[in-house]
Amino acid sequence: MKVSRILATKPAKLITIGSAEDVRAAINKLAENRIGALLVVNETGKLIGIISERDIVRRAAQDPDFSLQPVGDVMTRRVKVGLPQDDIMSVAHTMTEGRFRHLPIVDDNYNLVGMISIGDVMKAQRDAYRGEIDTLELQVMADQD
Repeated sequence: MKVSRILATKPAKLITIGSAEDVRAAINKLAENRIGALLVVNETGKLIGIISERDIVRRAAQDPDFSLQPVGDVMTRRVKVGLPQDDIMSVAHTMTEGRFRHLPIVDDNYNLVGMISIGDVMKAQRDAYRGEIDTLELQVMADQD
């Protein structure tokens, strides 16, 4: 199964934030949209970072007055990305080994096309396994007739 299949089940609207916006704005967007990470983009919409709940908590532990700082000071700059044609097992491995839960998806020109979470990947794998189990159960039942 490919990442593109997961993207097809998700809303097309990407929730992004600019690096000059303050962390408080990021917190509000995360809460309003009930999500765990925001894609940080420049003026042309290109991905330049990601800010997650973990980034915010880590900074809060160091500086309780951090919420007025720009997102660019808190975000993760070295962002791993995926492609729509990536295999979800490979993506799951990358996310697990890298210990991150959100993966921006870009096209060949590095334009953002979506973002998936480890939850999306696990759900897709679960659904695929469920389909295989159902097929095997039907085959066994047919063989018994």
